[in-house]
Amino acid sequence: MASLVQACPWCYVGKARFEKALAAFPHREQVEVVHRSFELDPGRAKDDIQPVITMLTKKYGMSEAQAEAGEDNLGTQAAAEGLPYRTRGRDHGNTFDMHRLLHLAREQGRQVELLDLLYRANFAEERSVFNDDERLVELAGAAGLDTGAVRAVLADPKAYADEVRADEREAAELGANGVPFFVLDRKYGVSGAQPAEVFTQALTQAWGERPPLTLIDGDAEACGPDGCAVPQQ
Repeated sequence: MASLVQACPWCYVGKARFEKALAAFPHREQVEVVHRSFELDPGRAKDDIQPVITMLTKKYGMSEAQAEAGEDNLGTQAAAEGLPYRTRGRDHGNTFDMHRLLHLAREQGRQVELLDLLYRANFAEERSVFNDDERLVELAGAAGLDTGAVRAVLADPKAYADEVRADEREAAELGANGVPFFVLDRKYGVSGAQPAEVFTQALTQAWGERPPLTLIDGDAEACGPDGCAVPQQ
């Protein structure tokens, strides 16, 4: 499980680092990754959109120069992971609709595709993803979702709202008070955009500590690698 936010640059970087570790993990094919919702500003109105630099100066009390230096640092770290990143001109807003669409995408097996497109659109492309339903429809369509279904979700504020809130409650129960936050087998938590080596260590440790399967054997018939034996009359 990974708790991620489309507006969180460290989630953008952290996801790439986690995936680098996972790609090299020997048991990769047996690992299921589920992305969960986490909002940075859950009380922000849909039409409350600010430039990122302005948001950083107001929310964290930093100077404009400090905010720009932070964005430059993020750009450097993103580039090191092969990710495009616009250090100037981005904006920030409410992500609730995007989270709702990601739940729709998960049902259709397209969650990762939509998440990647949302990340790239927000962090690397000029057109805003906030308060622009048609932009979200375009991205969801590119991810393979039916655009009619996407428009229906966007038109109904209750659609998948409970699923988003359930994810957020689960994150709180697991101790995630920031993102990115990765949970392995509901036993280990990795907080932050850690280096790939840290994710490799966590994956290895979690895999090594998986409980062995307890087999309840009996005389019931079963099929094996060579097929099924035909019962003799």
